[in-house]
Amino acid sequence: MNILFDTYKLFDETLSLTLSYFLNPEKRIHVLYLFTSVVLSYYVFRRNNLKSSFLQYLFPRKIWLSKSAYVDYWMFCFNSLIKIVFIGPYIIIGFYIAFYTNEYFLVSFGFPQDSMGIMQTLILYTISLTVFNDLFSYLIHLAMHKIPFLWEFHKIHHSATSLNPLTQYRVHPIELIINNIRSILVFGLVTGFFDYLSAHQIDKMLFLGVNVFNFIFLFLGANLRHSHVKLKYPGFLEYILISPFQHQIHHSSDPKHFNKNIGSKFAIWDYLLGTLVLSKSVNKIRFGIGKESSNYDSLFKSLLNPVRNIIRSISMRLSLGNKS
Repeated sequence: MNILFDTYKLFDETLSLTLSYFLNPEKRIHVLYLFTSVVLSYYVFRRNNLKSSFLQYLFPRKIWLSKSAYVDYWMFCFNSLIKIVFIGPYIIIGFYIAFYTNEYFLVSFGFPQDSMGIMQTLILYTISLTVFNDLFSYLIHLAMHKIPFLWEFHKIHHSATSLNPLTQYRVHPIELIINNIRSILVFGLVTGFFDYLSAHQIDKMLFLGVNVFNFIFLFLGANLRHSHVKLKYPGFLEYILISPFQHQIHHSSDPKHFNKNIGSKFAIWDYLLGTLVLSKSVNKIRFGIGKESSNYDSLFKSLLNPVRNIIRSISMRLSLGNKS
């Protein structure tokens, strides 16, 4: 009976978390951000003088009901379960990191002579958290593309042959855990540093909800990054911010676009490291990883095949090593 109750409770929590994404203003698919994405889609629709109706343009069956899209939907739900079981209980670690970071500065440098004011702390903290989060997101993302072991897991995201807002959550649980570790570490270190500088004037729970840049990013069409809507930014702005179409280029199956436009929010990292591609240089895009996309066209394949590939690769290396 206890097993049945625990299973039901876990299912209920998973369902609640999945649905909460549409009502949580910190999540990309919150109804407000979906609405603003629709408005921006209408701008693109009108600008391109398309002959179909707007609803046909926005909800083509070949995208929303594709086999690839169903993998997105299932992965979105499955990863809610992973977050409850493996990630949710460990978010508190971010606060421990913040505490010990603050303690390190106190022991090393003593109490700050001139502590920062509340408004100054909020502004600089928000900017710093955004910049460092984006920088380390870029570095982890780049590693996902460059390191074969990590690419096996990240490949799941790129195997999508059509894009919709839920493709954002089409990630293997191993990648999900790595990304959350990165987020927790950055949050803990930056929060601890500013907690020290402000002499504990701001409760750390407030730090979790303070990021106006994230709100602007989500409000201005972040959902269109994974979509067929080609929203581009003015040329100069695409050197600073990654536009939705630039991220679609990142999903291109064309080899010349591989490992390009790695950035999450800012394009500056791509510009500095030579991985930036502007929208004006690309017209048509096909998504996916070619024929290999068919190896990840179900939830089961997407979860299992990366592990199979890694085991197969290790076995081959060991076999070659024994022969030599």
